[in-house]
Amino acid sequence: MSISLVSPAFAEGQKIPRHFTGDGMDVSPPLRWSDPPQGTKSFTVVCNDPDAPRGNWVHWVLYDLPRVTRDLPENLPPDPDLNDGSHHGTNDFGYVGYGGPAPPRGKPHRYSFHVYALDTDELGLSSGATKDQVLSAMKGHVLEEGELVAVYAR
Repeated sequence: MSISLVSPAFAEGQKIPRHFTGDGMDVSPPLRWSDPPQGTKSFTVVCNDPDAPRGNWVHWVLYDLPRVTRDLPENLPPDPDLNDGSHHGTNDFGYVGYGGPAPPRGKPHRYSFHVYALDTDELGLSSGATKDQVLSAMKGHVLEEGELVAVYAR
């Protein structure tokens, strides 16, 4: 069984609206997910582009989200530490927070949004951690995950 991850801004396999990209306002999209399994103590959200010219490009890392969280609003502040105790990681643009799609001109790229339900309250990382650091800290703690894939092209 997996977590159902959706966005009210776009559907699975559909185009990400310009508003959420580097060509628009470059704000994070709203996300919602279903109830996780028992024992969930926190969530992690990651977004990446597996079609980037240099390989997998990380657009967003957000971790230590409280277990009561079931959605993220549009335009989540790019603060390193959020009011709910969660932390933003560093994306491959080199800054903390969400960095929207900005692919080279050509064929559409896929953007994979993941939510992970974890059996730990905190990963023990300070804000600004990389995706690799977060995934390493999550090892052995993932109860379930969900994925939403959308596309964008210039």
